[in-house]
Amino acid sequence: MFTSKTFAFNAVRLLGSEHSEVKLDKNMKIGGAQLRDMIIAGAALLEKNKASIDALNVFPVPDGDTGTNMSMTMQSAVHEIRALPEDANATQVADALSMGALKGARGNSGVILSQLFRGFSRAFKGADFVDAELLAAALTKDSEAAYKAVMKPKEGTILTVSREIAEHVDSLQKQGANVYRLMDEILKSGEKALINTPNLLPVLKEAGVVDSGGKGLLTIYKGFKLSLDGEEIESYEELLPEQPAIQSSNADSFSGENITFGYCTEFFIVHLSPEIDEKEIESFRNHLERLGDSVVVANDADMIKVHVHSNSPGKVLQMALRLGELDKLKIENMREQNRELMAERKKNEKEFGLLAVSTGTGIDELFQALAVDALISGGQTMNPSIDAIASAINKINARNVFVLPNNSNIILAAQQASELTQKGVVLIPTKTIPQGIAACMAYSKDASIPENEEAMKEAMAGVISGAVTYAVRDTKFDGHEVKKGDMIGLVNNHLSVSGKSIDQATIDLVKQMITQHGSDECTVTLYFGEGQTEADAQAIADKLQAEFADAEFMVLAGGQPLYYYYIAVQ
Repeated sequence: MFTSKTFAFNAVRLLGSEHSEVKLDKNMKIGGAQLRDMIIAGAALLEKNKASIDALNVFPVPDGDTGTNMSMTMQSAVHEIRALPEDANATQVADALSMGALKGARGNSGVILSQLFRGFSRAFKGADFVDAELLAAALTKDSEAAYKAVMKPKEGTILTVSREIAEHVDSLQKQGANVYRLMDEILKSGEKALINTPNLLPVLKEAGVVDSGGKGLLTIYKGFKLSLDGEEIESYEELLPEQPAIQSSNADSFSGENITFGYCTEFFIVHLSPEIDEKEIESFRNHLERLGDSVVVANDADMIKVHVHSNSPGKVLQMALRLGELDKLKIENMREQNRELMAERKKNEKEFGLLAVSTGTGIDELFQALAVDALISGGQTMNPSIDAIASAINKINARNVFVLPNNSNIILAAQQASELTQKGVVLIPTKTIPQGIAACMAYSKDASIPENEEAMKEAMAGVISGAVTYAVRDTKFDGHEVKKGDMIGLVNNHLSVSGKSIDQATIDLVKQMITQHGSDECTVTLYFGEGQTEADAQAIADKLQAEFADAEFMVLAGGQPLYYYYIAVQ
């Protein structure tokens, strides 16, 4: 049986602490052998997680291949690196990375990735070892090279993630950070940039996903870090905590009809004509832009890598022949790829799915641990629209969707949203986050719709919900005056206690809730919000435990805004 105690244990395990920072002196350097291992580890982690990255792929077209293309690009780089002698230095490894990635570049994302690693080759030129200064320079150069290769750079993509990483790392390097600290910060700044991509690229926000290319790049860098820390890739399971509020991909909302340019064309131009210079290559880029989009032209050494989406691949090849000979030509019908993707998605469609309104990173992760398929950000001051709820329902790959509003102000919108979808919608009228969590715990994928509906409604009814916040205006209740700024406690959304301190208001509220429950033999869960710490919450729980010896107290991170605590008594 999945009890609240079991859930708390599993939640803590799932949300475990990060690796401690490696502290070494600022002169720490990475040699060729270590760099080789880092690249191989990055490629391995990307290969392990390519399917989840594919699922995020909605830009520039929803063909579901970003992770696969980036992985194939990295595998080509690894092949080149493995051919090096054992004593290869940093310059040789970086050159092999750049050339291997360029030779094996697949798709728009793969070509951009190859240009990112071209920056490593340029920055490490002549170096036996990599220090913090060289690493920062490489990240700057790789971002510059990638932006240059793309005809019309779009923010909210892998380009943005690479640039923001480079800017952050460069600043830290100038402050004296060592190469190990920089690797930590690459991940932190990259995750921050990745989370923000939907705010920069509307198609991502509409789909409820982060940028797939940016996620792929961050996965590679995660592999770098794991190798540097001496960890095994095989034991590492990549998670996606960086996802925005809605956790499902909207690739299914894009049909082949939405694809403007139907053919993905990529090839190498080799044995370039002697008269070819940068001006000629730039003119070629401009011509491609008039024929299609997603234009990437990357030149290195004596070859040019070309990627373009167009409706006239023949014209693309004709123009390319003016520059040199064509090699490794590939033309793919993206509309057909999309059809295959949709067919596969339809085949894997589930009977039931779960949609919940959530607020706070900790609450999000709790719902995810309970197998909720999609989340919508919402709460007391940010109620989602009818259209947003309907859109989220449609994105879940299931024939029937249970919807948990988790706020009394959202129930009506959820009811109306059900009329805007062809899916079967079952509304569980949860009014609080604790009710929503209880309902999720009662859900079973093996039960029927009526059985689940009954069990979830019964579970939500068995929860007494509390919340602690502050008064936004003067008011009165039960003959008591409440001043603006006072702490207030609500039970099932009704004002019940007030006080000057957060701790005391919370303690008084929990006492009332236990009394309402009718027995000390109950489970009390404190979800602490923004500005509160686990230590703060545990101190409150310890005081209450001394008075209610038969009660079981649990403390979990909610991260919710506005409310210092959500409380559940059941």
